[in-house]
Amino acid sequence: MLLPRFEFHEPATMEEACRILGELGEKAKTLAGGTDLFVNMKKKVLAPEHVVSLDRIQSLAEMDSKNGTLRIGACAKAVEIAESDAVKKDFPALQDGASKLGSPLIRNLATVGGNLVSARPAADFPPPLMAYGAKVVLRSSKGERTVGLADFIEAPGQTVMAADEILESILLEKPAPHSGSAYLKLGVREALEISLVNVAVSITTDGPDSPIKAARVVMGSVGPTPLISASAEKTLLGKKPSEALFLAAGEAAAMDSRPIDDFRASADYKRAMVKELTRRALAQAYSEI
Repeated sequence: MLLPRFEFHEPATMEEACRILGELGEKAKTLAGGTDLFVNMKKKVLAPEHVVSLDRIQSLAEMDSKNGTLRIGACAKAVEIAESDAVKKDFPALQDGASKLGSPLIRNLATVGGNLVSARPAADFPPPLMAYGAKVVLRSSKGERTVGLADFIEAPGQTVMAADEILESILLEKPAPHSGSAYLKLGVREALEISLVNVAVSITTDGPDSPIKAARVVMGSVGPTPLISASAEKTLLGKKPSEALFLAAGEAAAMDSRPIDDFRASADYKRAMVKELTRRALAQAYSEI
């Protein structure tokens, strides 16, 4: 299938990119890795009159750590995040999500910002980023604003971004001592698979034998957006980690999930997998503490 006709823009700075989007508004779409945009354009799902490439803006591809905050540029590639020492050390669930996204070819093209902006329910990056309480920085010619990732995705394919805004970066606070995290993904195949269910968790204690004082359980592919399981978190808080506790949290997460029947699996099966993946992810996260 051929791409529809469009005018191509290649700004070299954020200021120039914001100016172009401010002038074009709804007529334009930004291009990062292109693994979602070009597919949707070929399918005639999208037909923007203008495509604004962000590839020449160096700051969007950079990652840096300062004062306990990791900043990831929106155009950082999945493979770069998967191989980052800073990510491996402090954000292992994010490293797992990046390394499980598509094929090696796709990971060399796909960007974290594109994965978030596409707002697909089965996307790999949102659950682990949400498990760490990530925030996103949105920029336009009018200024910038910071939004919690949990509030960023509104519905499948829809975010809070205005037409003239660019997702500039993702901000992650370094987890507290005695924290652990994990990301698990279930698909029909071993590779190149869209998630049937994915789960990311993070837990924090005062030490290996202490009660859980902070917890986050995020589920993907079982609702219109990634879902935070408040019931699972309530189950975990204040209690000492154990297999029985993790199983109970998995059951609570399953109750909070909202899967649907489709050609890939039944809602009942997906709900059962939420329970099991949550249990396994919590056990893996606790093993890191």
